Amino acid sequence: MHSSALESFLDFQKTYLNSLKSKNSIKVAEIGSYNYNSGIKKNILNELEYIGVDIQKGPNVDIVLDNPYKFPFEDNSIDVIISISAFEHTEFFWLTYLEILRVLKPDGLFFLNAPSNGKYHRYSTDNWRFYPDSSISLAKWGKKNNYNPQVLEHYTNQVMGLDIWNDNVSVTIKDKIFKKKYLNRMINNKKNFTNGRIDESETIINYTQTQQDQNNWGWKLQYKLRKKIWKIKNFFK
Repeated sequence: MHSSALESFLDFQKTYLNSLKSKNSIKVAEIGSYNYNSGIKKNILNELEYIGVDIQKGPNVDIVLDNPYKFPFEDNSIDVIISISAFEHTEFFWLTYLEILRVLKPDGLFFLNAPSNGKYHRYSTDNWRFYPDSSISLAKWGKKNNYNPQVLEHYTNQVMGLDIWNDNVSVTIKDKIFKKKYLNRMINNKKNFTNGRIDESETIINYTQTQQDQNNWGWKLQYKLRKKIWKIKNFFK
């Protein structure tokens, strides 16, 4: 797990999970929990019951799925579901999303962290990148399938240095009628992000058209050179 993904989870835990500590038997399931180099399990609050779910055995995996699109949980039985750096590898992530909504309690939360750019990294496939409207589209998909989700917030991390992923981060509640249970938002205390929204507002905070992997002098110079070369080629046609 790269550093900004862990940072986003810790922000989520501080903003949302801290409010659940006083309750009994709060179940937190992580989808795609296999620990390659680091994970969230050691950072989970002791008061919460962690369940690691993946498609293969390994560190941090409590349940191995026979079918990646079918979870062995009852309807409305899980308080929080977390997915970090897994949706880009999931071939039919929209099916996973519906399964997440099925097992979440009505006031349950789904925390999604998935890259908006970054290198091609197969496990065992690398299929998708997630742009700012992704979580809103998923919520609409949920509504088409007779659920009532709402995105409480989403943003794209803006990280410099060695971290190349600049994840899209979102928090969704299964049934929006319970959204007043969660009044705080991570985005209110965050500075390094772009294209953020709260409660599916039309207002986009820190709006930008240029994604982070294009927002550097090398890419801009290459883009200008390509435009000039294209014009020259077309002039002599």
